[in-house]
Amino acid sequence: MMDTRHPADAAQTAHRSSQRGAMASLSLAMLLSSLGTSIANVALPTLAQSFDATFQSVQWVVLAYLLAITCTIVGVGRLGDVIGRRRLMLAGIGVFTLASVLCSVAPSLAWLIAARALQGLGAAIMMALTMALVGEAIPKERTGRAMGLLGTLSAVGTALGPTLGGLLIAGGGWQAVFLVNVPLGVVSFLLARRSLPADARPTASGRPPFDTPGVVVLALTLAAYALAMTLGKGRFGPLNGVLLLAAMTGVGLFVRRESRVQAPLIRLAMFRQRVLSAGFVMSALVTTVVMATLVVGPFYLASAFALDAARVGLVMSCGPLVAALSGVPAGRLVDRLGAQRMTLAGLCMMAVGAFVLPVLSSRLAVPGYVGALAIITSGFALFQAANNTAVMTASSADQRGLVSGLLNLSRNLGLITGASFMGAVFAFGAATSDFKTLAPQAAASGLTVTFAVAGGFVVAALLVAIVANAPLRRTPAFGAE
Repeated sequence: MMDTRHPADAAQTAHRSSQRGAMASLSLAMLLSSLGTSIANVALPTLAQSFDATFQSVQWVVLAYLLAITCTIVGVGRLGDVIGRRRLMLAGIGVFTLASVLCSVAPSLAWLIAARALQGLGAAIMMALTMALVGEAIPKERTGRAMGLLGTLSAVGTALGPTLGGLLIAGGGWQAVFLVNVPLGVVSFLLARRSLPADARPTASGRPPFDTPGVVVLALTLAAYALAMTLGKGRFGPLNGVLLLAAMTGVGLFVRRESRVQAPLIRLAMFRQRVLSAGFVMSALVTTVVMATLVVGPFYLASAFALDAARVGLVMSCGPLVAALSGVPAGRLVDRLGAQRMTLAGLCMMAVGAFVLPVLSSRLAVPGYVGALAIITSGFALFQAANNTAVMTASSADQRGLVSGLLNLSRNLGLITGASFMGAVFAFGAATSDFKTLAPQAAASGLTVTFAVAGGFVVAALLVAIVANAPLRRTPAFGAE
């Protein structure tokens, strides 16, 4: 049959189809990268038995992935701006898929850890460029909705990981945990190749230079900080101090270099743009609070309410579930009411949830805890959709990869800091570091102190948002002429 549609209608239909394909590819990439963060955790006991290794050794299967993302995400974001985001996104999906295969056939623990680091590199590329490509593939008036969907898929991947990992291990061994990524990676690659907008051709002046030394200094600095926060299992010893000192030195060296080179990795002037700098700071503060619910929650629930592991997991899954259900509606609100208003609304919800969580938990037991957790996570979903939209909209087209990488980096640093710092705050509040014999009253005291601090962090983020939105005049997007 002949196509009787008007050419303009046919072109519009094809354009909408391309947008849906691009969004499907970006969503699947976000799902894969977040799934990779949580799915391997449940396999650690099995890996320790299979490779006859200590639990401290197999923990590097998780740590290698997180370190690779943290150390490379800014560099690969900027690289996408330089060589083309579509091209690098395809490479990132390919690296992630290939690394998943290498993980599944690992003959030794060292092989598996190295493959997981490679997988983390692929995940860093996908995470850094997913939000950047939204600005190219999706109309501006639908950006909030797209960011909400990506937030939903990130929460779904994080929540689904432990459950899916357990089922896969039971059915196909630990190898299945990594093999499941392969068909999904292939589908994402094919969708991206077909639907993502083509990269712009280099101008007559050629591609801008890439600051390789700056990338190396930044990666080493971030690695030192991440290791300082994660080694020692919550205890800050001499090695942690040395690593933290190295990180501080690295920051100084990086700032000095970036202020002197002609084509820096990060133009320090970008932090004068209030929307960008505030967005990064708020993201780090807020994710520190989110990490508190993940780190402190299991110990409190097991001690205060005598819940077994299965029930603790069920209660803990309520947070990611609420975040997943809230993501798309939050994005719609951002598109309708504006990113600034919804940023403030999300932070206010999180502050309320943090301050009332100890009170509701003590008075209403588990239902009170779940109710407060739902307020925190739905507020986080709203904040994340609004903040991501505001930051990416404020960045210029040629800097979106770098800005997206910095936004993801601030989130990762918040998670890493929260895991260490909030655990220490809980131990201080409970007046003990032995969580195995934690008394209910001590757990309640620890929870009260922890979420008083967490609420303070959210209030600090709220003040940052108010200050950032104070100027009446609008500042141009960073990088715009």
